Amino acid sequence: MIQDSTFLNPEFFWLFLLLPLAIAWQLWKCKQQTPTLKISSVNGFKNSKSLLAKLKPYLFVLRLFALSALIVAMARPRTVNISNQTKTTKGIDIVMAIDVSGSMLAKDLKPNRMEALKEVAANFVEGRPNDRIGIVVYAAEAYTKTPVTSDKAIIEQAIKDIKYDNVIQDGTGIGMGLTTAVNRLKDSKAKSKVIILLTDGVNNAGFIEPETASQIAQEYGIKVYTIGIGTNGMAEFPYAYAPNGGFLFKMMPVEIDVELLKTISKNTGGKYFRANSNSKLESIYKEINKLETTEIEELKFYDYDEKFRPFVWLAGILVLIEIGARNTIFRSFI
Repeated sequence: MIQDSTFLNPEFFWLFLLLPLAIAWQLWKCKQQTPTLKISSVNGFKNSKSLLAKLKPYLFVLRLFALSALIVAMARPRTVNISNQTKTTKGIDIVMAIDVSGSMLAKDLKPNRMEALKEVAANFVEGRPNDRIGIVVYAAEAYTKTPVTSDKAIIEQAIKDIKYDNVIQDGTGIGMGLTTAVNRLKDSKAKSKVIILLTDGVNNAGFIEPETASQIAQEYGIKVYTIGIGTNGMAEFPYAYAPNGGFLFKMMPVEIDVELLKTISKNTGGKYFRANSNSKLESIYKEINKLETTEIEELKFYDYDEKFRPFVWLAGILVLIEIGARNTIFRSFI
């Protein structure tokens, strides 16, 4: 009964300190009320004490238990069942525009840029349970892999399925990727609209200039965070197909249009990041996660189950037993 219980008035437990005083008072009182008789020998009185005389002191024990039960009852033991209900008050719609050009297979991040990004992006999605997220992939062209949705299972599967293939022409069309992402958010009713644009190169494809795309994003009130992925200097890039269908790699210079990415983020009120390692990429997504917080109202419902009544009943029964015994079978005893 007491296990997993809390007490509304635990200060009443201090009353237990009075019980030793009550015991001492009872012992002193019994000693004062017991007459004494001096005789030369008590041999004749051995084993002559009746059963009732032996049981009479236990009446006071009943009273102590009754008082203990009352003290516990006054402390108000109770169990509580807490249920939570959350309500998103200011949701965020997020589109991740991901570069899937061949250079994303470079091995400066482990095992390569694309796989490192997929792992970090999946963790980012998992940490945004109250937001809607969409996925846009781009190379020379761009398309929506997943529209903005609150179904995180769909988003996580879409991220898992991202790979380099021949579905779209190779190249880096930053303007195409950004415009497609803007198109997914322009009609959104969310309080905040965000694009996370990731690339590892220089804009060299597409018929929409990145600056134009950023102006469109600005007009729709969309904030763009840009991430340049890749180490400084040289990196191991794929440059040709091997006979077995895989890729051949060689060291090549890393080239990222940093000024362009900074301009895009500045024009839209976002921020530019540079990810030159797996840990840095992970920390960038964590920082964006902190910058774009969703306001959530949490309601807690407390259901209390009072447990003091059994102790009151126990105290009452013990008192009745004591009073009944003292006025019946123990009536002839002092």
